[in-house]
Amino acid sequence: MLSRTADNLFWLSRYVERADFVARILDAAHRLASLPTSYGGGETNEWDSALASAGDPDLFKPHYSVVNADTVCDFLAFSPHNPSSIRSCIEAARENARSVRTALTTEMWDAINGAWLELRNYAGKDLSRDEFGRFLDWVKTVSLTFDGSAFRTMLRNDAFWFTRLGTAIERADNTARILDVKYQILLPQNETVGGSLDYFQWTTILREVSAFNAYHWVYRESVKPLLVADLLMLNKQMPRSFANCYGVIVEYLDLIADAYGRRGPSQRLAGNMLAKLESEDIDRVFASGLHEFVEAFIAENNKVGEAIAKQYLVG
Repeated sequence: MLSRTADNLFWLSRYVERADFVARILDAAHRLASLPTSYGGGETNEWDSALASAGDPDLFKPHYSVVNADTVCDFLAFSPHNPSSIRSCIEAARENARSVRTALTTEMWDAINGAWLELRNYAGKDLSRDEFGRFLDWVKTVSLTFDGSAFRTMLRNDAFWFTRLGTAIERADNTARILDVKYQILLPQNETVGGSLDYFQWTTILREVSAFNAYHWVYRESVKPLLVADLLMLNKQMPRSFANCYGVIVEYLDLIADAYGRRGPSQRLAGNMLAKLESEDIDRVFASGLHEFVEAFIAENNKVGEAIAKQYLVG
């Protein structure tokens, strides 16, 4: 496969996954904002949290004077100035898909091209709260449709492997950012860890990463921060966990290495990360600092992405 084609497939999948992530972050922020102000002692910061998790505050500030529901939703959903807005992600995904049209199945092309066309019905309009909620649901459906079409229609060859790599790298990064922002920013200073607001926030995060039922199937007890972190970081059964994402990354990097007859830094870095996650213990992670662990994971995940780019892709 040409490196340019591999690059387009890799980033096509990353942008679709990122759009889904931003939609989930905005949905979670709306749910948290609907809580009575008494939960947070009259102070709420869910929109600061959403911006920190899914956007770049430095890009936000030149275009908006205040952080609130309207400005953050516009920046994260529709702003052309934000390369990670839902609009920008769908447009970039469609451009990558158009560049490798012949490498995609008809179903994959229809999913992403249809999303690009449908986006025009939302962008630039003053949406009500209910309409915006339906827009977020639509974005999640686009991601599910594209992902499902790839699984059900692609040949299991290097084109498929690079799409899965892009999805897994992006998903690992997104899960890490959700965890880090919850732990560092979301809970107000005057609120107790383990209190009602803390519980509701962790429950909301589980619902937004489609893991609420999975949590109770695995742990069979009430929501606890340590167990939520364990599910989203170290449990290989959970599709969005660090461990599951790196199981996928290692699997497909090995297949690519076997097909191309050469291994390199990306295989070594990904293998080391998977081994670390498999040997880690959640009690030890909390004892040494969840924020520090997640921050280090994000940095290492970026290195794996860069190594994949240097080995196989063109920027």
